[in-house]
Amino acid sequence: MTQVTIHDRPGRLRRPVLLLAFAGWNDAAESATNAVRFLRGAWDGQRIATLDPEEFYHFGLQRPLVRLAPGTSERELVWPETEFALCTRGSRDVLIGVGIEPHLRWKTYCRAVLDFARELEVGLVVTLGALLAEVPHTRPVRLTGFATDPELATILGVRPTRYEGPTGIVGVLSSTARASGFATASLWANVPHYISAIENPRATLALLQRVNRLLDGPLDYRELEEAATQFDSQLAEVLAQNRKVASYVRRLEARDQEGEEAEPVAPGGDLPSAQDLVAEIERFLRQQPPGPTTE
Repeated sequence: MTQVTIHDRPGRLRRPVLLLAFAGWNDAAESATNAVRFLRGAWDGQRIATLDPEEFYHFGLQRPLVRLAPGTSERELVWPETEFALCTRGSRDVLIGVGIEPHLRWKTYCRAVLDFARELEVGLVVTLGALLAEVPHTRPVRLTGFATDPELATILGVRPTRYEGPTGIVGVLSSTARASGFATASLWANVPHYISAIENPRATLALLQRVNRLLDGPLDYRELEEAATQFDSQLAEVLAQNRKVASYVRRLEARDQEGEEAEPVAPGGDLPSAQDLVAEIERFLRQQPPGPTTE
């Protein structure tokens, strides 16, 4: 079995938590991976380990990249590794793992990640995700999830979902961690399906603020808050200019007020509204000048 390679072994960690997010099916509008990358940057995370991709990816589907090595004219290959960084801050240490959802051997992949967690005496595994749902962007971001401990669930304020259906690596890893005896929590942002192709700083911010109830680290959200404000302003302009889009959002708002649970939308599947509505919003947003980055 392929193991995680530890490049810079840390000393004994303080109440370590492993925080994970994966690009792909589990990451609507890149909300979850942007959240963990924001934390890694804010807390000066240092790369300490990687999980070799050889057994877990179909490289015809997830191709390696070629780039110029920083500061040189030499070309280098960048493989789709899962990378782990250590953030030393506050009263506990945080290991941040980020990668791309693997294509193959999910059980082996999960065992490798959890063996690494056990080796570093991780006591808590937290996963972040984002799903497409029939929710309006004009309401606060809805967060769902679960926790193995009631106190942990209270801290995270998770609202359990009744969803049954396909799952991704986040769901499989969370289930495997729980079965392996780890305290486990998972937090998901509900992302409006009709703006799915655009990065959503509002969803990223909601995940960060909620998970930091648990991590309790110093965070400056101003850059993300500015990006979210600009994002909302652009969408408000769409609604002002397009009656069709505005009418659809009003229907979602009415259902949201009635307290109905949001209906998940499978990524890559048929959206429940007209494709031209989705395309029109995305075309408008792409024409706007870029806002602050979450990197």
